[in-house]
Amino acid sequence: MTAPTQANGTRSLDSLPGPRPWPLLGNLPQIDPLRMHAKLEAWAHEYGPLYRVRMGLREILVVARTDLIAQMLRDRPDAWRRPRPMQNIIREMGGHGVFSAEGDDWRRQRKLVMGAFDPGHLKRFFPSLVRVTERLRRRLDDAARRGEVMDLQTLLMRYTVDVTAGLAFGIDMNTQEQPGDALQAHLDKVFPMLMRRIFAPFPWWRYVRLPADRAFERHLSKVHEAIGGFVGSARERMALDPQLDDKPTNLLEAMIAARDDQGVGLSEQEVVGNVMTVLLAGEDTTANTLCWALHLLHGHRGVWDELVSHIDAALAEDDMPREFEVARGLGPIEHCVQEAMRLHPVAPFLMLESNAPITLDGIALHRGSTVICLMRDGAVDTRLGADAAEFRPQRWREGSSSTPSGASDPSSNGRASVEAGSRNLLKASMPFGAGPRLCPGRYLAMLEMKMVLATLARNFELIEVKTEDGSPPLERFAFAMSPMGLKMRVAVRIRR
Repeated sequence: MTAPTQANGTRSLDSLPGPRPWPLLGNLPQIDPLRMHAKLEAWAHEYGPLYRVRMGLREILVVARTDLIAQMLRDRPDAWRRPRPMQNIIREMGGHGVFSAEGDDWRRQRKLVMGAFDPGHLKRFFPSLVRVTERLRRRLDDAARRGEVMDLQTLLMRYTVDVTAGLAFGIDMNTQEQPGDALQAHLDKVFPMLMRRIFAPFPWWRYVRLPADRAFERHLSKVHEAIGGFVGSARERMALDPQLDDKPTNLLEAMIAARDDQGVGLSEQEVVGNVMTVLLAGEDTTANTLCWALHLLHGHRGVWDELVSHIDAALAEDDMPREFEVARGLGPIEHCVQEAMRLHPVAPFLMLESNAPITLDGIALHRGSTVICLMRDGAVDTRLGADAAEFRPQRWREGSSSTPSGASDPSSNGRASVEAGSRNLLKASMPFGAGPRLCPGRYLAMLEMKMVLATLARNFELIEVKTEDGSPPLERFAFAMSPMGLKMRVAVRIRR
């Protein structure tokens, strides 16, 4: 049956197929919040790359087409923005910063945040990154000698929190060696509650505080207490050294030093919000990508062995990357990380809201329409490459002509087809987003992952990276997507 069209040739959102909603609650009862992304992807395979769902009373367009997603991301922030309900909830939590800002507000904050994570600043920070990585090496050494099975996510999140706090705030937290009442344990509670509230059919917490809400508020209070300490320490440093007003050494100092007459001044709420934003983004996303990469490398021993050989050659006599340019040049690690992000992006979907009436592939949307962009679908589409579901880091090598495993002596036309399909898969992978709002922390994230994987490859054998019962790790979604229950055990590597 052909969908009805309007007088101008466009279709309405309700003309699209989609799962049958429940009264009042819509499709929410059909979705496990921790597996929401998987359900949305499954519905895309059932109903097509453009379909509709209802979350409570909200009608939402779901898009799984890479070309349309790329177009929307390019058109931010003018045509598209983050949904207002999400922005309001982030404000309630005291986390309003560059992530949730829009328009001129976003442009003003973006300039400061981008400066803190550019390659020049990362190069100046690199000795501190080496120091934090040395602590990780000592932790791994100790675990290897004792045969300890480590919780991989906790291990890596403490590392990424330490790196982020050092680079962005000038704070040496050292949660790896002195965990105590680790900030990371409180940060872990923010994303799940944020996701729960974004998709709630009714904002109950504004009227009735359930036990889960009271527990969350205690964790949130601890996060804000820590942030208050960071800001206070920075103010003390700047009072003792007035030159930091003109030449700040990190993001927090730059935010405090900004003046309104420069057009970039931030309110106290925005300073706090950006500190929280950087902590959350720097902790969760990088650590989870590393978890997926290590799990995949452990399961593909040939790729791991090849990576170890490359790291041995690149580091010569060093036990880890100790020069900034060496760390930046570890291309094979970047290929492994890119492939892990293609298969398991930590942001498997993005939500956008239209700033004005707009037509998207013939679908007429009113101002304030919500769209969910499925970020993984095109990057694992077997129609673009028969090996799309396989972990093959070599596909990221420039000009790669390797064929899928199991393929037999293809003709030149066949090779060209394989290469074209592989290129399309890579173009469809957008783990850091795209367009003007491309993730500002992408350089730091990649540098951290190169440091961790190079240190592991150089010094340790991967004995196991798996769940307790050996089953494949489930994807758990709580604003960011992580593997559930991964454990790691390593042995000290005897280099010859």
